[in-house]
Amino acid sequence: MKSIWENYKTDVAYDELMYSEFQSRPVSHQLCRYLDTLKKDDIEKRKNAAELAIMEMGISFTVYSDEGNIDRAWPFDIIPRIIDAREWRIIEKGLKQRLTALNCFISDVYGEQAFIKAGKMPSEIVNSSKNFRKECVGMKPKHNVWANICGTDLVRDKDGIMYVLEDNLRVPSGVSYMLENRVITKRVFPELFQDIDILPIDDYPTHLHDMLTSIAPHQNDQVTCAVLTPGIYNSAYFEHAYLAQQMGAQLVEGNDLVVNDDDCVYMKTIRGLEKVDVIYRRIDDDFLDPEVFRKDSTLGVPGLMRAWKAGNVALANAPGAGVADDKVVYAYVPEMIRYYLNEEPILPNVPTYLCSNPEHLEYVLEHLAELVVKPANESGGYGMLVGPHATAKEVENFREIIQKDPRNYIAQPTLSISTAPTLCKSKLEPRHIDLRPFILQGEDTFVTAGGLTRVALKKGSLVVNSSQGGGSKDTWIINMEDK
Repeated sequence: MKSIWENYKTDVAYDELMYSEFQSRPVSHQLCRYLDTLKKDDIEKRKNAAELAIMEMGISFTVYSDEGNIDRAWPFDIIPRIIDAREWRIIEKGLKQRLTALNCFISDVYGEQAFIKAGKMPSEIVNSSKNFRKECVGMKPKHNVWANICGTDLVRDKDGIMYVLEDNLRVPSGVSYMLENRVITKRVFPELFQDIDILPIDDYPTHLHDMLTSIAPHQNDQVTCAVLTPGIYNSAYFEHAYLAQQMGAQLVEGNDLVVNDDDCVYMKTIRGLEKVDVIYRRIDDDFLDPEVFRKDSTLGVPGLMRAWKAGNVALANAPGAGVADDKVVYAYVPEMIRYYLNEEPILPNVPTYLCSNPEHLEYVLEHLAELVVKPANESGGYGMLVGPHATAKEVENFREIIQKDPRNYIAQPTLSISTAPTLCKSKLEPRHIDLRPFILQGEDTFVTAGGLTRVALKKGSLVVNSSQGGGSKDTWIINMEDK
């Protein structure tokens, strides 16, 4: 019987499961040995079982295109990504440290701006940020936390070191897919969960509910939480509905809520109006309240900012938290950790060039074909240039775009991000991956045991976003203490 590992290459990048073509890493030894016992038909049956489960469970995402919005089944690879729990404990500590510093920065930005006054960051970076909300100046959310839910993207380079690629602090998505990936993997490989000590992740909705309850304006036994969604046509609607159902919270759209003269938020029900204490909002700031932001928004709730400022409702994440979501601000996070916490960063940033800096800009323009260039506030892999994979014309077009608006762009070296074995037409091939753990911060801080591993299903591609042909894997944090 031919091995499923036959001709598997590990020279593409650091491989998460394999040391070499013939040797697995200790943490993945049991999985790799088990996969090697399976016949080609067995693998195909399990792959088909996963696809059927995705269809039955209705796990989907929406792709926006010129031809219209297309609902697609969630792309999932059955071979999990594995991390040793000993390494994960260090990563977890680093994620908590990072979000704590970011929340200190956001609070400072809307307060004294001591970080800027100390010369740690040019004031122009905040003043020119499209996510800085002057309406939030002077506000102090409960526990001094603005970003209650964060999705931090991590990548491992060829050196084996885990780097922070970016912080997602506005309306980070993907956690429901992390949870459903585990459910599907348990169906596909139930026997492995009996033999391997895999840390659980199914307690996330409970932690999310507890965090939301902890930021309620008044602590009592009757805290009412709601998930505010833009509606069924949003690409992450599956997640909104899933999390509301898992938490026992109400799923609402903007027209389901009303702010009365008492500056409190109420939900319309068949029994009349019911007061809402906490809103987990999945709507961008611009559309949140037509009284304050976009006047033409039909997605938000008129008066919501009044209610929030009056302290009658908690919003997670708080309006204005996106000021720290800016990829230019990202470059200053290590200094934030030193300034606010008096600690050295546990997780390193990817080296970053700021195009607003004349010296950095000169270097970027000279080495454009070697770098990854990103806009400051886009997401989903849109609007970026991957120099080594771009044509000469694309590079020159991007040169003009950067020169027109240098503040809006950063550049980073093209990392050889790690790979993991991925099932491609019944054989395993290396595909590049990243990882998005989710961090919750309210009265306490919680980090998921792993996160959403996203995989670039196209050979050689570094773009893992599902909207651009990427897929995902289950992430196993394995306890090796007794091994």
